Amino acid sequence: MKLVTRPATPFEGQRPGTSGLRKKVSVFQQPGYLENFVQALFNVLGDASGKTLVVGGDGRYYNRIAIQTILRMAAAQGYARVLVGQGGLLSTPAMSAVIRRRAASGGIVLSASHNPGGPQGDFGIKYNIANGGPAPESVTEAIYLRSREVYEIRTVDSPDLPLDALGTHTLLGTQIEIIDPVADYCAVQRELFDFDAIRALFARGFRLRLDTMWAVGGPYAKALLEGELGAPKGTVVNAEPREDFGDLHPDPNPVNATDLINHMAAADAPDMGAATDGDADRNMIVGRNFVVSPSDSLAVLAAHAKRIPGYASGLAGVARSMPTSTAVDRVAAALGIACYETPTGWKFFGNLLDAGKVTLCGEESYGTGSNHIREKDGLWAVLFWLNLVAVTGKSVEQLVRELWAEHGRCVYSRHDYEGIPTEQADALMRDLRAALPGLPGQVLAGEPVALADDFAYTDPTDGSVSSKQGVRIILQSGSRVVFRLSGTGTEGATLRIYLEHHEPDPARHDLHAQQALAPLIALAEQVARVRHWTGMDTPSVMT
Repeated sequence: MKLVTRPATPFEGQRPGTSGLRKKVSVFQQPGYLENFVQALFNVLGDASGKTLVVGGDGRYYNRIAIQTILRMAAAQGYARVLVGQGGLLSTPAMSAVIRRRAASGGIVLSASHNPGGPQGDFGIKYNIANGGPAPESVTEAIYLRSREVYEIRTVDSPDLPLDALGTHTLLGTQIEIIDPVADYCAVQRELFDFDAIRALFARGFRLRLDTMWAVGGPYAKALLEGELGAPKGTVVNAEPREDFGDLHPDPNPVNATDLINHMAAADAPDMGAATDGDADRNMIVGRNFVVSPSDSLAVLAAHAKRIPGYASGLAGVARSMPTSTAVDRVAAALGIACYETPTGWKFFGNLLDAGKVTLCGEESYGTGSNHIREKDGLWAVLFWLNLVAVTGKSVEQLVRELWAEHGRCVYSRHDYEGIPTEQADALMRDLRAALPGLPGQVLAGEPVALADDFAYTDPTDGSVSSKQGVRIILQSGSRVVFRLSGTGTEGATLRIYLEHHEPDPARHDLHAQQALAPLIALAEQVARVRHWTGMDTPSVMT
């Protein structure tokens, strides 16, 4: 076993997106590609002596190989200790919990989240800082700049370490500890929720179906729901993490979680359904034949937070990503608390959480979370909903309809146009931005445009500015159309169009979303010429 330094050649295109560096597995398999990025990361982080690093991932294809590479390089960097999830597994929320509970200096997450897995699928890597949250843009940009000037790799010449048994190993002076990937996460959840109330709910015969989509959320859900809370065996389905996610797309939305949707529409449907994604940080909540939008889910949790032991003292504030519907804004106003609008990307919530300005936060892309960690947390959201159902005696649908009755329904949809050639997607956004100055005052979708801008965010805690975060067209009534290019794909560009219409009339609350949003859909085509630039007549996915 010895320290090895070998020459390297920089790779182009290693700039992290909203959630780290994501590429096809075949890209990461290029000799030196992963090593180049990790070396750039370590070069930015600097002296590692005396520090603890956490490493783990969602179990997708290439996860184990990447972990062995990272362990050797971490030892060469001089870390005192590296904590690794058993089997190489750590969900993204569990990574945050471990970093925070073990006072680690940071962690490396190996995941492409909700993107497909397997040899032909996607892989990803990101760094979480000492607060447990994703690295801010100042760090990710520094990593990218260093990735362009990596000319040597420092590693250790050693055999692979065993990852499947708990225990401790030594690698060139670095202590490598294989830890239980579930324990720290479960300890955090016990501090927040009324487990006795949830146990009593299941004891009364309440039925839940939680689909963890053959991904890393399975072991966590089985340990808590079936292990501690008394849910019947089989409550958690598709629970074994697989490298290819069972050849399914582990994205918890009605399009990809069709098995769950079908079960919840059946005559003998369970009382509640839920799904988590590839790295278990996203969630979808479903009632009997009733899908809860992520925006409404966040609003319901905020409205009832005081019923949950961990939030009984109330909320400091709430935050949502800009494309997320304004449902939680209305709840916040009624509660008399602040509501912050941030760019997309969980790292923007981190500063607000650290500063104590917010307690709950969420994104329209099926992500909700709170100040218990610094990532979104899929199973946490499921436990929150179970706790609410247990203490209110109301169904999922009743809780959402009460939200609509009090605040009106924010009818909402996202249209994704995937795999667009990057230059065409950039041209669409360029032309759209050029048209913004002339839009205010124009009558579109039957009413005047009140605001047309390119969203920019000034962080209220550190003054940092993030510009060009999405084009907004807001009508006089508050209806909105938002255009944004996604930063989580691995091929071409994905155009996301977000549509929101506030409907106060209860008689119209059951109108199909696409029907209610038809004028806004037409507006989006009129101002952005989506068909012209994408060559597509309809979205790839509508959620």
